[in-house]
Amino acid sequence: MKRDDRLYDIVQIMRDGRLHTAEELARDLGVSVRTIWRDMAILSQTGMPVSGERGLGYILRAPLVLPPTLMTPDELQALVRGLRQVAGDEADPLARPARTLLAKVATLLPQAGIDDDPA
Repeated sequence: MKRDDRLYDIVQIMRDGRLHTAEELARDLGVSVRTIWRDMAILSQTGMPVSGERGLGYILRAPLVLPPTLMTPDELQALVRGLRQVAGDEADPLARPARTLLAKVATLLPQAGIDDDPA
């Protein structure tokens, strides 16, 4: 798992407002406790409202609202694949809306390199 993906997952887990130990996070994410310690230091340095320390646990000090368009690469791939499948079925009344939605996703997320017309 890439570090950016792991940091995203840590934030998602911690959004519940509970105290989480490094051991718990490490087990859930399949990494070492030491990796979690480093990740928490990175999150703290970037301004994320994380409190805690080794041996006690970590918690988000403030509620964190993430934009609803924030997606993991796998989620984006699943969305695009589904839209393309529906868009390719001309008998489906949702084919045209799927094509227009795919174009909107490509416009909103240009960094993803989505080709909304894979001909």
